[in-house]
Amino acid sequence: METEETIQTEPQENPVEELNHSDKMIGVFTEPGKMFSITALFPPRTKDWLIPLLIVFALAGLIRSVSMLNEEVYYESKQKQIKMIEDMVQKGTIPADQLDASIERINSQMEFMRGPIGWVINIVTTLIFGSIFFLIIVGVYFALVKFILKGDGNYQTALVASSLPMYISALQFILTGFLTFMMGKIVQDTSVAAFMGTDRTTITGFILAKFDPISIWAYTVLGIALAKMFKSNDTIKYIILVFATWIIGGLIFFLLGQAFPFLRGFTGG
Repeated sequence: METEETIQTEPQENPVEELNHSDKMIGVFTEPGKMFSITALFPPRTKDWLIPLLIVFALAGLIRSVSMLNEEVYYESKQKQIKMIEDMVQKGTIPADQLDASIERINSQMEFMRGPIGWVINIVTTLIFGSIFFLIIVGVYFALVKFILKGDGNYQTALVASSLPMYISALQFILTGFLTFMMGKIVQDTSVAAFMGTDRTTITGFILAKFDPISIWAYTVLGIALAKMFKSNDTIKYIILVFATWIIGGLIFFLLGQAFPFLRGFTGG
């Protein structure tokens, strides 16, 4: 006579619950390793990269517009643009007879950008071009992680890993915006170069600009995020990859800025 075996199963532990976006935002600052480990258990969500992207670049455009209300900052910004035009004239990029017209155009544009329509244009253009540049950079990280480190994930995985650490960049924008407005001079970041007033068109300025505690923090978290999201236990190699890309990419733009002054905005020069 056949006997039926009763299979007893132990009660399973409750599965890990997916974090909501606000928990992920807080986790970036408090426990990035744990937060991204949990996030990696679930399919990447569009809102987790789109929300930080919209917030950070809109905030950057807004802070820039507010900073221009300070007359000293406004004057410094205008003089930087005029100097860039003068450098281009000296290098023959712009004909000398167009110098006065170019300076007049800068004066008109700067004054226009201080108005309400200018604020909207500034925020929207910062959002659009910042987002395009960000998506390209994420593509670079994705290619390096996928084909060099053999990570397990797709482009949207890289988007989530790259976008959430931008909340740290938002903190930097707020801090530098406050310092810019209060000090009456443009403070581009929290680097040694910014506080020493070093000329970033020089190699010394380029190097000192990399000694930035908040940027170092953000890129470290980015390395952790990519490692966790792409299912790797070797976080160090991802952090090394991120910093190497940051430094080498910055150096390329620095050298391009020497040859083409209008590109200096990418290097902070």
